[in-house]
Amino acid sequence: QVQLVESGGGLVQAGGSLRLSCAASGSTGRINAMGWYRQAPGKQRELVASITRAGSTRYGDSVKGRFTISGVNAQNTVYLQMNSLKPEDTAVYYCNAVPYSIYGSNNYWGQGTQVTVSS
Repeated sequence: QVQLVESGGGLVQAGGSLRLSCAASGSTGRINAMGWYRQAPGKQRELVASITRAGSTRYGDSVKGRFTISGVNAQNTVYLQMNSLKPEDTAVYYCNAVPYSIYGSNNYWGQGTQVTVSS
């Protein structure tokens, strides 16, 4: 199994920055990719950003150019640098880890960290 522990959420004013971290432990050799999803009240969970061990990244349209994902290989930790934050970025942010297909299709999830952007 894989355990994910997030940190770095909080309250910030619009235009500010935050950096989220997610540390994986346990069977980390199973992990092919890590990333972040978010869920705002009354909305579906959506992709924020993801990165594979090979370095391929993917971003949600609403965060392109403002957020940067990095990490994974070093210390099995992934970071999300969030700049130019907007009130609509307010959500619970969940760390996600995707295993290599030989280990099955069930993703791993963290407990979530709240990000609140005030206007």
